[in-house]
Amino acid sequence: MITERETAAPLPNGAVPGEPVKKDENSRRGNWGNQIEFVLTSVGYAVGLGNVWRFPYLCYRNGGGAFMLPYFIMLVFCGIPLFFLELSFGQFASLGCLGVWKISPMFKGVGYGMMVVSTYIGIYYNVVICIAFYYFFMSMTNVLPWTYCNNPWNTPDCSGVLGGGSNRFNVSLANTTTSLVAGVSEVVNRTKRTSPSEEYWKHYVLNISDDIGNFGEVRLPILGCLAVSWFVVFLCLIRGVKSSGKVVYFTATFPYVVLTILFIRGITLEGAVNGIKYYLTPQWHKVLDAKVWGDAASQIFYSLGCAWGGLITMASYNKFHNNCFRDSIIISITNCATSVYAGFVIFSILGFMAHNLNVPVSEVADHGPGLAFVAYPEALTLLPISPLWSLLFFFMLILLGLGTQFCLLETLVTAVVDEIGTDWIIRNKTVVTLSVAIIGFLLGVPLTTRAGIYWLLLMDNYAASFSLVVISCIMCICVMYVYGHKKYFKDVEMMLGFPPPLFFKVCWRFISPVIISFILIFTVIQYKPITYNNYVYPGWSLAIGFCMAMSSVICIPVYALYKISRSPGATFRERLKFACQPHPSWGPALQEHRIGRYASLASEDTVESRPLREKQELKEEQKGELKEEPKEEEEEEDKERRDEISLTIQGSNGSTNTKKTPIPGEWGAK
Repeated sequence: MITERETAAPLPNGAVPGEPVKKDENSRRGNWGNQIEFVLTSVGYAVGLGNVWRFPYLCYRNGGGAFMLPYFIMLVFCGIPLFFLELSFGQFASLGCLGVWKISPMFKGVGYGMMVVSTYIGIYYNVVICIAFYYFFMSMTNVLPWTYCNNPWNTPDCSGVLGGGSNRFNVSLANTTTSLVAGVSEVVNRTKRTSPSEEYWKHYVLNISDDIGNFGEVRLPILGCLAVSWFVVFLCLIRGVKSSGKVVYFTATFPYVVLTILFIRGITLEGAVNGIKYYLTPQWHKVLDAKVWGDAASQIFYSLGCAWGGLITMASYNKFHNNCFRDSIIISITNCATSVYAGFVIFSILGFMAHNLNVPVSEVADHGPGLAFVAYPEALTLLPISPLWSLLFFFMLILLGLGTQFCLLETLVTAVVDEIGTDWIIRNKTVVTLSVAIIGFLLGVPLTTRAGIYWLLLMDNYAASFSLVVISCIMCICVMYVYGHKKYFKDVEMMLGFPPPLFFKVCWRFISPVIISFILIFTVIQYKPITYNNYVYPGWSLAIGFCMAMSSVICIPVYALYKISRSPGATFRERLKFACQPHPSWGPALQEHRIGRYASLASEDTVESRPLREKQELKEEQKGELKEEPKEEEEEEDKERRDEISLTIQGSNGSTNTKKTPIPGEWGAK
């Protein structure tokens, strides 16, 4: 009798009428709640602190508006293609930065390198967030503590723009304040003044030591804020992407609200137009400078978060048929537009600050922590209701940092869970998340000491510099040339329903690797030993920096040699060939998606393996019966023993026995 199930035509997703419709859902590993959560998380990951404190600085240093040309060219030919490559890579296999290297097991060291990089960045990035937390808490006051020079931590060199305002709050210091106000112009003209915000940053927040080796005591307020920041990150990731996907509705969108508020306030300030003009005025002669193109390529590469492992990890939680091509374009353009928009906000404030100081914009502009925690806080003191603007600004920095930190931590957790892969580790992913958070907190404690800022900048300059370029270049070579570009294009077509556009095919194979190589050469050529203000790092600290940079890259050849040595084959060439071949389980995670050349493997797992196992089990049972068959007594004649053996063999072959064979129970009764 033929059932309805056998006659019903299957639906496109593999279901049949009368049964629950299959969903494109990885129930064991989990998926994003919806596609908006993935886009917002990726935007939060790509849009970080560098958009606020690095891009504006690079823009005015490299020709203002002229820098936009190489910046957008690098976005089109390098940024978006690499972003799409990593998203499609993770989404196709539904695996993190370690698991995806089933595509070519010899290159799994690239995944370990990504983990090492994400670990370094995650450690010091959360320290920056914790400092933003500290400034946020300190802004909850009537007068910002870095407004005046009448504090115990200030030096005689301090010269505040609003020095006269201290009369309203401390009459006893009126004479001192008046003399400072009178001497502001002289100090500015004679030497570069020391602002109250700079002294607050150096002498109070950091209480910075004189050498990177002189750690001194732990700054307890910073340590407390570090614990708060790690706790917040853990709470937001307590249920993996299911919980972080809900948090990003706020953390990824609210920074734009704050930027818009600050922009509207900034352009209404006196002198803001001069700052924006300085930001945008093109110096076209600089376009011919290779350094400008190198800076543009580096900024695009580092800003999008390529080779960190985070893009692969976030995409691995997508549903298989999600249009990651569309997502890569949306996220990349949003990231770069945010950088440009943040430049307007920053330079409107810096123009106002330059007007008040009566100095060129170039003398108040800064980058890195100097912009976030010195120049901008000082500009905030010039605004009416300055604590409100300070709260908004540092709250924005916190949210920008958390958006990136979520993905860094999730990258490490996902890599561990995917690598172990047991049901227990999947069910107890929260324990792994907590463990990684605790380890990250403990490793960040040295950065809260008096020498912490030296180590933070050392990690920022070396841990995630040229190593990212090497990792990304090898990833392109592996996917396009070792695995094969034709096979990968077919994989993408199977996943998206259409092949990658010709432009992306050309970029993946030729243009992007060339640009990546250019970035690497540029990074090496323009290398200069790191300094912090007037402090020159000693040689032993630079050696540690190079070791950090190499620790991620060295994973690649070390694991490749290990994999080749463990591969079968009589010669090195045979072992190398075997190590480069995709793992048998490479492909889509769910069986309903394993079509085309992956269909044979799927059917082998689901249909053919069972009969083979049954045959094997039957053979084992037959062997067991033979072993359990009792031995004949030694007194019996050889002929009878041979008869019994022959009868036993015939019985095991399925022939009919006419002679009664011994029953094990009867022998046992004897």
